Formats: sequence, structure tokens, C-alpha cells
Amino acid sequence: MTELMDKNWQVMEGKKIVRTFKFPNFKEAITFVNQVAKLAEDEKHHPDIHISYNQVKLELWTHTANGLTDKDFILAAKTDKLVG
Repeated sequence: MTELMDKNWQVMEGKKIVRTFKFPNFKEAITFVNQVAKLAEDEKHHPDIHISYNQVKLELWTHTANGLTDKDFILAAKTDKLVG
């Protein structure tokens, strides 16, 4: 499944994938967060989202599995498409 997502995702602690996205400004970062929120609702799979001005860090892992599942890699790939 890892071939579905962009190489900028990193596996952390063997149980989550993490990527930080950078934008020109706060407004564009929040626009991205809102797009991710809609996608997460559609997928019924919700990332941990950290916002710091123009940077958005997403952490994906399946809480019920306490680790990674196909859902994480699918959401990562769909998120990558939001930024081209």
C-alpha cells in the first residue's frame, strides 16, 4: 500500500504515517485543512491534524488497530491528490 502515497510521508514508531504540508499563508493552510476534513468524513477515517501558521502536519493511524491499516494509506494517497 505504501506505493499509493507520496514519498514525503514518513513512518513513525512503526505505527503511524506523518507528513507536513507547507503553504504560502495561513488562509491556504486552513483551506487545505477543510478539504482534508471533508475527505476524512467521506472516508470515515480521521487524521490527527496539527496547524502552525502555514504548516499542516497530518498523522494517520488506525486508532482501533493501534497501528497502520489500508485505510491510512488510502487516505494518505487521496490527501496527496489535494495538493497535486
